[in-house]
Amino acid sequence: MEAKNTLPLQERFEHKRTFHKALELLILLLLLSLLSYRLAFLHLRGPVWSIAFLCESWFTFIWLLNINAKWSPAAYKTFPNHLKNRLEELPPVDMFVTTADATLEPPIVTVNTVLSLLAVDYPAEKLACYVSDDGCSSLTFFALVEGAKFAKLWVPFCKKYNVQVRAPFVHLTTKPDSSNEDYLNDWKTMKDEYEKLDRKIEVASKRSVRCELNGEIVDFSTYQRNDHPSIVKVILENRRGSLDGIPSLVYVAREKRPKYPHHYKAGAMNVLARVSAVMTNAPFMLNVDCDMFVNNAEVILHAMCLFLGFDDEVQSGYVQCPQHFYGALEDDPFGNQVVIIQQCIGYGFGGIQGPLYGGTGCFHQRKIIYGTPPPSDKQTNAMNGKELQRKFGYSSEMLESVSRTISGKPEKNASCGGLSEAVETAVRVADCSYESNTSWGEQMGWIYGSTTEDVLTGLRIQSMGWKSVYLSPDRSAFLGNAPQGGPASLKQLKRWATGLLEVLIGKDSPLIFVATKKLMVRQCLAYLMINVWALRSVPELLYCLLPPYCILTNSSFLPKDCPQTFSINT
Repeated sequence: MEAKNTLPLQERFEHKRTFHKALELLILLLLLSLLSYRLAFLHLRGPVWSIAFLCESWFTFIWLLNINAKWSPAAYKTFPNHLKNRLEELPPVDMFVTTADATLEPPIVTVNTVLSLLAVDYPAEKLACYVSDDGCSSLTFFALVEGAKFAKLWVPFCKKYNVQVRAPFVHLTTKPDSSNEDYLNDWKTMKDEYEKLDRKIEVASKRSVRCELNGEIVDFSTYQRNDHPSIVKVILENRRGSLDGIPSLVYVAREKRPKYPHHYKAGAMNVLARVSAVMTNAPFMLNVDCDMFVNNAEVILHAMCLFLGFDDEVQSGYVQCPQHFYGALEDDPFGNQVVIIQQCIGYGFGGIQGPLYGGTGCFHQRKIIYGTPPPSDKQTNAMNGKELQRKFGYSSEMLESVSRTISGKPEKNASCGGLSEAVETAVRVADCSYESNTSWGEQMGWIYGSTTEDVLTGLRIQSMGWKSVYLSPDRSAFLGNAPQGGPASLKQLKRWATGLLEVLIGKDSPLIFVATKKLMVRQCLAYLMINVWALRSVPELLYCLLPPYCILTNSSFLPKDCPQTFSINT
């Protein structure tokens, strides 16, 4: 057994890219030659020539940033089979799912995501799934309760037949290609039960919803979306010997009041971090959007190979999976799948300080979310009671949980038992006033101040000296639903571009962190490549307008011969 424990969990691969590097440098040389030519005759040309020079200078700068980001790409191969011999050593993981609007994000979609997480190939007693419902929707809660009943059939079915894609709407809508009679019969049963679940949710969406959970009638349909108390409900609780190996499931609707800013998704993630801290307190956390289901049943094992497979803990502050999509339009005319960008950013950043945090499909160490520096940092992690309370809030249970996490002691609730007893505490830490006069959203947790809170949070983690890892197994870890139309795509791209610009000009800019903290220079330049996304539109638009302008004015911005004086041949 000891020999098996010495097997490697991951292996790093670096792409040489000799030909591509030579080609990129050649293009850079041509751009510099063009700039030199323009600069040499700048005093002889008109304003059009100057505008072209400025635009081309910007393009050269962007090309330099691209070369930097793509210069030394790196990837990792993981060996989850080597971990299966060490199941008793695997750490607990808390899984977060966020949803905000039952109309735009149908509950059946959220239920499929949750079911795929509950059925992953990982010890069930070491998992807990928390669903944040920022819309405080009775329909979403009802769908999760009904989905939990179906999970008692679905999870054993997936593990019995080693189903790979464990989202019911995928596996049960494809006709099985098997001669196993037992499997075919069970598959038909699962399909019938899933269709019943789908019909129940559809019927419930057309009327007022009242739901029964553990003998209690639950109905918060009268609550207003932005004015309601904290709601924490344990839907499934995995106590030892119960539920036949199904992880715990907890519903969370954080308190919202008009006078308190809720900070959108970043605020919801911080509430999930606190609620899970007082209930299960797993040392690792996974967060996914409600429309991204597990496509690789061993995804958590793959992630643990990267967290546990390094001698130096600083190498894996967080593990980011690429965002892959299903159901996209043929040929992806709107570029919603961002395949090329992800390859450049993911593998390219992986060769520097690691990929940026993409907001979904990401595993974090809990202590890093709490702002803990790397072990090699001279700063001490020890904090007295007053300092803990100033940073993390007034809850004694929360402070005890934080102390245990930072000190690296075993988790009190590692077995995910006794969740119901912690509900009252969880409700308190989900209050909208809990973060007042604390460091949540500033120095720890998901950082506020940008609509791209994910990039900002990952930047803060890397500025402390932590590195991140790109996890891209042969079979995609997660699949999400990409926007189908042009308007939806433009809205999403606008949000990303705006948020990235906010990061650049804010107090947590990579330009500041590279000078004051531990962000590497090359990593700072890599961040700049995406942070200036919105700014690129100005020179690109001007450059596109130069040809029609020159046609109308009978002028030229293109290089010609080298005349001593400027003239236009009419």
